[in-house]
Amino acid sequence: MKNLLRSTLLLFSLIGSLGIFSSTSEASSLTVPERLVYDISWTGIKAGTAIQEVTLRDGDLHIVSTVHSAGWLSPIFPVDDRTESVVARGNGAEAIGMPKTYHEKINEGSFHTLKDAHFDPVNLKVSSKDHLKKTEKTDSITAKTFDSLSCIYFVRTSELVVGKSLFVEIYDFKRLWNTEVQVVRHEELKTPVGKFKTIVVRPLLKSDGFFARTGEVTVWLTDDERRIPVKMTTKVKLGKITATLVGGSYWPEAK
Repeated sequence: MKNLLRSTLLLFSLIGSLGIFSSTSEASSLTVPERLVYDISWTGIKAGTAIQEVTLRDGDLHIVSTVHSAGWLSPIFPVDDRTESVVARGNGAEAIGMPKTYHEKINEGSFHTLKDAHFDPVNLKVSSKDHLKKTEKTDSITAKTFDSLSCIYFVRTSELVVGKSLFVEIYDFKRLWNTEVQVVRHEELKTPVGKFKTIVVRPLLKSDGFFARTGEVTVWLTDDERRIPVKMTTKVKLGKITATLVGGSYWPEAK
């Protein structure tokens, strides 16, 4: 069960890292505030809920992603995860700047993490701390480095064309990863909040950290100016985990 829930976390990192792509060569604009609510299911059974919210605070983007297990699952395997990223606004042609801070608090059964990262855009360094293991380190980064949530808005404002790939550099507390995202095809999709024309994207995840997975990940995004992820799937050893949009800023809560 632990591997299944950890795979679910990947999907909601992807809400961050792949969240809103453009299906044309034109870059998209940002929409703030934003709130997206997802049902998480495993082989058709609801296993939890995920929420991602983006707000503007003191001129910075504040991104928060949470994942909670369903009532029936919590006594067996409780999940209570929260990740946060604070990102500077961009200058000139850049829509967003480098992240300032990143916080990760993961509670899944007996597995727990509590980590922070502080980014230095001047010296191109990131200082990270593992509060549970009581370790600290400093790593080198590039001027285009993002964490697993802030890369949302880098991707959202980038040019993206079907048949081509986008590359994004993501720091995951272990190292800096250059992640390729393939834009695969167009597809019409029916969901609980409506029927959508979508564009399908597929990230090639190589990290041995937060993004470490062996199953194929697929994301369906609305093929319009909103670029909302309406469905995400990842294959696991015992079936498949699916995250489906059920409410938020643009649609009423599912009933």
